[in-house]
Parts: sequence; C-alpha cells; structure tokens
Amino acid sequence: MMSDINGRVSIRFLDVGDTEDMLNLMLRNRELFEGVSPARNESYYTREVQAKSIENGVRQKEEDKRYAFGIFLNATGQLIGDISLFEVQRGPHQKCILGYSMDQAHNGKGYMSEAIQLVMKFAFEEVGLLRVEAGVMPRNVGSMRVLEKAGFQREGLARKLLEINGVREDHVVFAMLAEDYLGK
Repeated sequence: MMSDINGRVSIRFLDVGDTEDMLNLMLRNRELFEGVSPARNESYYTREVQAKSIENGVRQKEEDKRYAFGIFLNATGQLIGDISLFEVQRGPHQKCILGYSMDQAHNGKGYMSEAIQLVMKFAFEEVGLLRVEAGVMPRNVGSMRVLEKAGFQREGLARKLLEINGVREDHVVFAMLAEDYLGK
C-alpha cells in the first residue's frame, strides 16, 4: 500500500479479493464512466469479467505492461476509484499512459490529485519511466484540472483519438516527464 504521511488516500495493486468492490464501483458509476470510456458490453458488469480484468492486471504487472491500482480511503479502507499506468513502452520510449476513474460520490475532494501523486512516485522512482501521458476529452474540465494540478503539462490536441459511445472523440494530450516530477 502506498500513501503519503498526511494523505487521505492510498493506492495498492488490485487483486482478485477486490472483485466485488470493483464490480460495485463500476455499477454505481456506470452512467458516468460510460460517458468518458470506450464502449463496454453488458458482460463487463459481471463478477466474472471484473475478476478476469483484475487477473489480467496482475499478469500484465508481472510482464511490465500495465500497473493497475485501486484507490482506497485511508479512514475507511473503501475502494473509491482506480488508477493505472498502461501501454508501458520500454526501450527508447520509457513511457506509458495514465488512466483513472473516481466514484462520483468522491469527486471534487482532491482524492484523485493525491492518487496521481502516489502513482507518479511509483512511475518515476520505482519503475524508472521517463514520461507519463494522459488524454482527456475537452469537455471533461474537471479531469483536465486534476492533471494540471498534479503538474502535467498540456501538449496539444489529438483529433479523433478514441471512440466513445460510437463517436470518435478529440482528446487534449497531457504529459509529465520524470524531470518535471523530480524537479518539484
């Protein structure tokens, strides 16, 4: 479990014991998450698919391809979100993409900013990445604010980057470099 001394949240790698909590998080926030995520079929919202997703995350961590964490409230231990570093590229790239989601009941409280700081520490200090990228639809102002607050730099617009609900959506591209993080 990774946490700051004065932090309100911790992150830790998800394991199959988190399946039920992850399923409940996805079900509670289905409408919100579907508005900003690629299409998911109905089976996504089952215990079996959530368990398989977590198992895949464990395997991908061992393969240095993806690092999937749960975000937990320190006060209660409740799973309130997830955050991951995916599409890890080594060799000359040494980069990945940051993805995250937060239970809508906990939005706007600064928890995601804390979680991003913890995952950046992991990315740059523990697994030696040099660049972390994130993409956000321009209408998702709150998510852009979270990235800027965390120290990400806006780099530009990726036109029609990802299909969301059958529509190719533009995404504002953000990045943080190891030198940005370590220079803080």
